[in-house]
Amino acid sequence: MPQRQQQRKSGDPFEASRRNGGKRSSQPLLHQDGVEIQRFGTIRDLPIGLDHKARATSCDALNQTLADSIILFNLYKKHHWLVRGHTFYQLHLLLDKHAGEQLELVDLLAERVQTLGGIAVADPRQVAEVTRVPRPPDGAEEVPAMLSRLLEAHELIIVEAREGAEAAEQAGDLGTNDLLVSEVVRTNELQTWFVAEHLVDTPLVKA
Repeated sequence: MPQRQQQRKSGDPFEASRRNGGKRSSQPLLHQDGVEIQRFGTIRDLPIGLDHKARATSCDALNQTLADSIILFNLYKKHHWLVRGHTFYQLHLLLDKHAGEQLELVDLLAERVQTLGGIAVADPRQVAEVTRVPRPPDGAEEVPAMLSRLLEAHELIIVEAREGAEAAEQAGDLGTNDLLVSEVVRTNELQTWFVAEHLVDTPLVKA
């Protein structure tokens, strides 16, 4: 008998309940198989006053920004760990702070997709397929290259978030418009400023 079937047979809580005279069992229901109850790319109808087309359009835009934001979050964490040089301490802290802020955006974007009845991009392998952010080297880069890579990712996200916000406004999806403008665009613009200032070549001590 296959191992999984043996595990199911030996760990069957209903069988244990029958042996115990119908008493309930605290045994977890392990090794369950299920069906996919909503396919990616489909939209459930929720009573939020937006038609199917508007919600589908917003979900597509949100998922693109979500995938790119997940990659940006991971870039920030990678660079937080691998940054080197005389600016290590300042950048180590700044990059981790920005990573945390990006993670908050990721959650907001995913929840908005779900609110519209869609399915949020979540699996890392799917994120890698969807993202438009170029893949970095696996190893450590020099600090200017790391920061330039972050700025390029920020600009990509800002541009697509603005486009998504405009499309959402035209479709009457004010909630998505507000999220993309008030949270995504403004956060990424501010982070861009903080990162870009570390690439200004100015004297440290004597002018």
